[in-house]
Amino acid sequence: MTAPAVTLTGLTRRFGDNVAVDGLTLEVRPGELFGIVGPDGAGKTTTLRMLAGVLPPSEGQGVIHGVDVGADPEGVKPFIAYMSQQFGLYTDLTVRENIEFYADLYRVPKAERPARLERLFAFSNLGPFQDRLAGKLSGGMKQKLSLCCALIHHPKILLLDEPTFGVDPISRRDLWLILHEMVEEGVTVLVSTSYLDEAERCDRVALLHEGQVLAMDTPDELLKLLPGEVVEVVGPEPRKARDLIRGLAGVLGTALFGNAVHALLEDGAGARERVAAALRDEGLLAEELRPVEPSLEDVFLHLVRREYEGGVADV
Repeated sequence: MTAPAVTLTGLTRRFGDNVAVDGLTLEVRPGELFGIVGPDGAGKTTTLRMLAGVLPPSEGQGVIHGVDVGADPEGVKPFIAYMSQQFGLYTDLTVRENIEFYADLYRVPKAERPARLERLFAFSNLGPFQDRLAGKLSGGMKQKLSLCCALIHHPKILLLDEPTFGVDPISRRDLWLILHEMVEEGVTVLVSTSYLDEAERCDRVALLHEGQVLAMDTPDELLKLLPGEVVEVVGPEPRKARDLIRGLAGVLGTALFGNAVHALLEDGAGARERVAAALRDEGLLAEELRPVEPSLEDVFLHLVRREYEGGVADV
């Protein structure tokens, strides 16, 4: 069998009394798009910083391409590209000058640069803007430029820390298309995100909460962890509707989705009828309850609830 591209064994990081990452153990396969998914404070950034050799682990081990990152942080750098949330673009340099600067840092041979630049400009759509100052780019274009800088040396493994944070929907889509192209070419991508809908684009996902893995599998298999059914409540006051139904018998969890509420119901139609009756009595139901396909956010809330005995998860 092919050796894992990335292996975490009991990886832990403490900051004083605070445990940011708590004994992570997982493997990422070569050529896999692997997502580390969770809310702010879950430990995503700390995990990637340890894997990039920026931050030493307090305990445990992270191995990338056969190199123990904690023991030899410099030895892993030829194989990886690490894109942090605050990637180091130089605003007074042009798009092309930024990429060439990183080509110098990674010692990319001069003869290979024209072809690599052409390829990067092609899939990022930054070619027409190569002479524009980086400081004059939109947020989405800056992220694509950051990714181009990370890819200039053809890394085997990409470590991306929330690359789509604060990016417009079109640029988010473009960034994910680029990542899928990289994976098709054999690059291993380890990406963190707080957007649970983005996790569905990954081959496998680790759901992270308070530094620990709640569950890890393919998105389809994670969706099977939900018991019962998820229904959507559409009404005039979704917060009031959520507060009303979360204490009803058979309601395992609730979550706000825009102007609607998702409720995880334990026993199907019986619970659905109780919820509908309670909402109608309070004038909070504008439409009939309808079953909906569960999302990874529904799964995450269910798993968090399960961690806290007797609680009902809601957001």
